[in-house]
Amino acid sequence: MAKFCLLFFALLISFVSISQTEKSTKFPDGTKISDWFSDSSKIKPENLGKQFVITKHGASADSNVVQTVAIQKIIDLAHKQGGGVIVIPKGTFLSGALFFKPKTHLHVSEGATLKGSDKIADYPMMPSRMEGQTLDYFPALVNAYGVNGFTITGKGIIDGNGLNYWKAFWQRRKENPNCTNLEVSRPRLVFIWESNDVQVQDVRLQNSGFWTSHYYQCNNIKILNVRITAPHEPIKAPSTDAIDLDVCNNVLIKNCYLAVNDDAIALKGGKGPYADTDKGNGANTNVIIEDCEFGFCHAALTCGSEAIHNKNIVMRNCHITNAMRVLWLKMRPDTPQKYEFVSVENITGYAYSLIYVKPWKQFFDLKGRKDVPLSYCDNISLKNIDLKCEVFFDVSPGDYDKLSRFRFEDLSITAKNAACDKSVVQDFKLTNVKVNAKTID
Repeated sequence: MAKFCLLFFALLISFVSISQTEKSTKFPDGTKISDWFSDSSKIKPENLGKQFVITKHGASADSNVVQTVAIQKIIDLAHKQGGGVIVIPKGTFLSGALFFKPKTHLHVSEGATLKGSDKIADYPMMPSRMEGQTLDYFPALVNAYGVNGFTITGKGIIDGNGLNYWKAFWQRRKENPNCTNLEVSRPRLVFIWESNDVQVQDVRLQNSGFWTSHYYQCNNIKILNVRITAPHEPIKAPSTDAIDLDVCNNVLIKNCYLAVNDDAIALKGGKGPYADTDKGNGANTNVIIEDCEFGFCHAALTCGSEAIHNKNIVMRNCHITNAMRVLWLKMRPDTPQKYEFVSVENITGYAYSLIYVKPWKQFFDLKGRKDVPLSYCDNISLKNIDLKCEVFFDVSPGDYDKLSRFRFEDLSITAKNAACDKSVVQDFKLTNVKVNAKTID
């Protein structure tokens, strides 16, 4: 009888564990998650056309020579010949901004490093997108504008060589504590614009001068098994967001490791008092982040600070080792915002705070608008979370922020600050929520 009871108990635990980690087949608003999100198969570069190994087409193996011109010629040659894969072989290759063309791809071989120049002159200013604005700015090391089907593959490294850019930023911030992020000239590592069916897999993206990877106006993006890092000590790598999604739809981020000195995954889309009327701005919809690990970051998942609409955002089955926040909803008082149907579930680990919702007033500018635009957070769900933190519920909305329909379910939290002010949210339900082993409701 005792053996039977033990067996029954073990089966019960197994069933509960499986039920808690079972993936939903629907987005938070109830729409079906398409089969596209279930396909995490890797792209084989050999199936993408002719291989253009750069050392066989004019690039030098000398790691001290900036080879932007030579590598760009190879990209252009591949494009003229109908497409193919630009292969970075073993070794270190220094370059400025590279621009991939339709039907061209990038493969960084294991043991290879594509390293960015630390001279901003190697990144010529041009029409671009930064911090929710369409403006002239510096391109990234790897750029793809209007390249449908673009892929980055391989187990090599794309390194932004960002140290001198970081030093310049902190020196400028020392001279002027109110300086903006754009005042110091810094390139991103990867920028992909108006490109659909994009896949980035297996590579290591590290030491970016500014945002690490930025996707703008793209549909159907898969980021698989990618490791993205930038240091937070001994020198802080400023504004090195791992993944910035900016007006993107249908995104799968899976089996990635993200540790940077800013937000790990940030959802952008525009800023300013009339941001919702600008055709260059828009929503991020249908985003799934799963089976990822987060090292140090300001937040694992952030909405903002330049965002107008995020909908159907799911982060699930992730482990966090040292984030400042798990979920950060940045409420910008000079921008109309709506964050809705956001679900964070099946999370373990440690973060300074579980959820953080407060006004974001950095570089606040109503630009003459007399009324303050309203912002909304609606249908925010936290479920099946086992977390140690300092602050459980760090939520203090501004006068123009409306929070509604928050759902917390099956949470086991250990926190120094266990307070939870339910009054700041309209229609707030807690089910089986334990903080320091005490049920709260």
